[in-house]
Amino acid sequence: MPPPARRPVGTVTRGTTNPNRLRRVDRWIGYALGGLLRSAAGSPVVVDLGYGASPVTVLELADRLRGVREDVRVVGVEIDPERVERGRPLADPPWVDFARGGFEVPLPAGLGADARPLVVRAFNVLRQYDEVEVWPAWQRVVDRLAPGGSLVEGTCDELGRLAAWVDVRRGEDGLATPRTLTISLRLAGLETPSVVAERLPKALIHRNVPGERVHTVLGALDRAWERAAPLASFGARQRFVATARSLREDGWPVVDGPARWRLGELSLDWAAVAPS
Repeated sequence: MPPPARRPVGTVTRGTTNPNRLRRVDRWIGYALGGLLRSAAGSPVVVDLGYGASPVTVLELADRLRGVREDVRVVGVEIDPERVERGRPLADPPWVDFARGGFEVPLPAGLGADARPLVVRAFNVLRQYDEVEVWPAWQRVVDRLAPGGSLVEGTCDELGRLAAWVDVRRGEDGLATPRTLTISLRLAGLETPSVVAERLPKALIHRNVPGERVHTVLGALDRAWERAAPLASFGARQRFVATARSLREDGWPVVDGPARWRLGELSLDWAAVAPS
């Protein structure tokens, strides 16, 4: 007899999703992890972990990443069997497929017994867990990654206008090691950049209090935004570019540049926001 199937690791989340909700993080994956995908030997595997009630974000991710690597293979992984079955009619294996599972990140048998994901995107999943569960979940996913792979874990609002995510890798000691925090904002109508606080990843959202680094960073970001107010007449993009440049000049470890800032996106070294 075959061994009994392992129970997926995790719990069923609300599953709310919308078309284009994850466009900001998809765009960042193509930019920041594009080199990783292009240099992969063989067809790289990318997982949309916990994609929710609709498989639309799986299909959108596959479509966007084909512009980076034509032979990318995208797998939607969901713990809810009904959601997996909802996606199967849209599968196109091995290029797009679906599997039932959780943080153990199973892959379809057709990809081979030794297949490992190079990138795992987990959005709006850990938000519904307790903070103490974040690092063990990160570790479990990172243990499944291909060498050099990345876990992109974060949260966004219902329409994808506010988002924040962490790039987590495997450290030399084998432990899950966050590298950067990225925030991404819809600049039109933006009052203060710190509005993203309500969409911080679970590892940080409860840390936005005095004495914590992320709270200090968001305060510095708002002050830089206020100083750049005279540029508002030239448009929100110019104002945000000036804001990000000012933040860097103030000594904060901003790791990207104007091309990303114009999109309302800013990445910081994790050390600047790590919980105390």
